Amino acid sequence: MTDTQNIETVCINSLRILSAEMVQKANSGHPGMPIGAAPIAHVLWTRFLKHNPENPQWCNRDRFVLSAGHASALLYSLLYVTGYDISIDQIKDFRQWESGTPGHPEYGETPGVEATTGPLGQGISMAAGMAFAERLLSARFNREGYPVVDHYTYILCSDGDLMEGVSSEAASLAGHQKLGKLICLYDDNSITIEGSTDLAFTENVCQRFEAYGWQVLECGDVHDLDALEKAVAQAQQETDKPSLIRVQTHIGYGTPLQDSEKSHGAPLGEQGLEETKQFFGWNEDPFTVPDEALAFFRKAVDQGKKAETEWNAMFSEYEKNHPEQAAEFTRRMDGRLPDGWETDIPVFNPDENPAATRKVSGTVLNTVAQAVPELLGGSADLGSSNKSVIADNDDQDPEHPEGRNFHFGVREHAMGAAVNGMALHGGVIPYGATFLVFADYCRPALRLAALMQTHVIFIFTHDSIGVGEDGPTHQPVEHLASLRAIPGFLVFRPADANETSEAWRLAVSLKKPCMLALTRQSIPVLDPEIVRRNAKRGGYILSDTEGVPDVILIGTGSEVHPCIEAQGLLKNEGISARIVSMPCIELFEEQDREYRDRVLPPSVTARVAVEAGSTQGWHKWTGSSGLVIGIDRFGASAPGPLVMEKLGFTAENIAEKARGLVP
Repeated sequence: MTDTQNIETVCINSLRILSAEMVQKANSGHPGMPIGAAPIAHVLWTRFLKHNPENPQWCNRDRFVLSAGHASALLYSLLYVTGYDISIDQIKDFRQWESGTPGHPEYGETPGVEATTGPLGQGISMAAGMAFAERLLSARFNREGYPVVDHYTYILCSDGDLMEGVSSEAASLAGHQKLGKLICLYDDNSITIEGSTDLAFTENVCQRFEAYGWQVLECGDVHDLDALEKAVAQAQQETDKPSLIRVQTHIGYGTPLQDSEKSHGAPLGEQGLEETKQFFGWNEDPFTVPDEALAFFRKAVDQGKKAETEWNAMFSEYEKNHPEQAAEFTRRMDGRLPDGWETDIPVFNPDENPAATRKVSGTVLNTVAQAVPELLGGSADLGSSNKSVIADNDDQDPEHPEGRNFHFGVREHAMGAAVNGMALHGGVIPYGATFLVFADYCRPALRLAALMQTHVIFIFTHDSIGVGEDGPTHQPVEHLASLRAIPGFLVFRPADANETSEAWRLAVSLKKPCMLALTRQSIPVLDPEIVRRNAKRGGYILSDTEGVPDVILIGTGSEVHPCIEAQGLLKNEGISARIVSMPCIELFEEQDREYRDRVLPPSVTARVAVEAGSTQGWHKWTGSSGLVIGIDRFGASAPGPLVMEKLGFTAENIAEKARGLVP
């Protein structure tokens, strides 16, 4: 064995022992995969990965996504030994309060973590989005001799990742799209929490990925480092296919629990850890990486500085020769919007014909897209219905890598994860579209968007029972309430064309994960001055009366309009009603108490909230003395206006309910 081989063995064992010690000290975690997959991680991080530990956000770095997020101890060990801003004390505080080393990797919490993973399959799918962004940006900005955007996206995944349906969706899409710079290292240890994968997973994974259009390579021995290196190099050479490298490993290798599900998700125990150290001939103090191993790993710092310095020099020349492209690239990677991008956002007049907010959204989207070239996205096979196509732009595919229109196919979950990955990569503002009822199919990705605070936009059309004849399978009822329950996720349900314009303006400018719930049916246009002045607050007084109102009618979306009609009916009876439009409850909650009390005076307890969806959550705003006109049942198949009428969303019913609250 050569000196280099000796050092690399020590390096690999350093990752193993450090990971096991982290889990043991925390008394929780997953030691098995970090110990078994350490050689894979070592080869990738020391022989291939282009990164700068002193600048984790360098734009042309390779992306590494640990899709098997339960192996976080391995990732934290890698980040520590290669020189990221992670201290040994943080390593010791694995899984503890505010440690910076949480139980599963969290984007924004730990330098070098590219994505929040743990829900299996999400990492692979987000990585596909990163590869999309890399291809698109390289096509947009690279010029001969100037590879401004030129990097790989690597994934380390597990058997569990490949069982999840979202990974199948994403792999199918990536293969179809020929994402050649996407390389997945598959840690095949044949163990899940319940036991052998044979209990539930006996398919031929390699043949499946070949059918998806991937290049498939195999390494039978994880300890053959040169074979691993050869496989990754071969994956890099394949430019027309993503690559899956299957590596056979032993979970908990060298531990008393090797090849057992018991090593997956629990500490080895003090005795087990000691026996593991004996197996590897490990005599170091706890949480100590040998100097020669640390020096070997820390080469990454100088290598990273060198790579970034060379890139900076190249980019300086690029700026001289291509100043406009360089300025746009810098702006986009910095997350700055173009000057004056809001100027041409449409304003609609009340005398215009009623319009479906999904149709208006398409108009606004196309206007914004002209001013904001980084805005791009697509639909899960519903582009014409969602009005989510950017006109006069190519479809995104290998022949048109600059295309801004994505066809995700009937893959809502992969779409949601992919747009997260695009946003995490940077340089683009992605959106994904489908019917609101199918938000359920991509909900885990929506939750991660909120957790990571990615700048993504979801267009959800056909937002209520107003869908009509398609019936309850396509009529969302509980969806608005459930999506509003996600912390940090903005739910916009605009009441007309102008609120739709404002929703788009906020969605682009606030740089938070959000969704627009849009109607299929046409609805009248509101006063643009009132909307433009107030909608940004999330809830506002749309129509008022002199003095203190007798009753407040709170509506969202299409239901604002029967509230306005009900206001007129009540006025004829001498009852004064205030109309409050609430296009975004989350933004309204962010307003100060004085503003919220001005819109909803505590003294006015007669309140009616009206929304064609679950009543859950609305009692917060109506109080115990008010009531909610909503839907706590499924809809029905019939023309939309009739369904609305039968389920109580008429001016007459609203007026009757309000009348009953007024003394």
